Amino acid sequence: MPTSRTGQPVVIADSDPRWSAGFETQRARLAEVLPAGARVEHVGSTSVPGLGAKPIVDILVGVERLADLERCIPAIEALGYEYVPEYEADLPQRRYFRRDETGARAQHLHAVELDSEFFRDHLAFRDALRADANLARAYETLKRDLAGRFGRDRDGYTDAKTVFVEAVLEKIRG
Repeated sequence: MPTSRTGQPVVIADSDPRWSAGFETQRARLAEVLPAGARVEHVGSTSVPGLGAKPIVDILVGVERLADLERCIPAIEALGYEYVPEYEADLPQRRYFRRDETGARAQHLHAVELDSEFFRDHLAFRDALRADANLARAYETLKRDLAGRFGRDRDGYTDAKTVFVEAVLEKIRG
């Protein structure tokens, strides 16, 4: 099981149009190595125009079967992504990768099956934030507050956001 993530403080940056441009660059690179039919989506706070976020682009890859993706791991690694299989102890339905640029974390890549709850929920939450400026503002306010409270405790910060995210998803589900 992964250890708690501590280190650099959680910092929420103002929205930056380079996040979307960076995602599009990565989408094009990934499309060359992923299995046919894979969907590559920009998720997380960096995918919501105007929303402050940790400056790390979250990429969600949906594939028909994880076995199809697993054959692509060496090609994904060749693009500079580090495969982190130890996180599969907590989320066995997800394959996780991370990528640094100029010494800093730049992307997180989450690969799951297209018909998974993980895939649906991440898109639903993103779309809810994109569609409702008040909801996005409330989320950003919460994130800035939590970043100040949790400092270097990234797991604590992430866990504290869960109540908000789950409430939004419950409302969407009806």
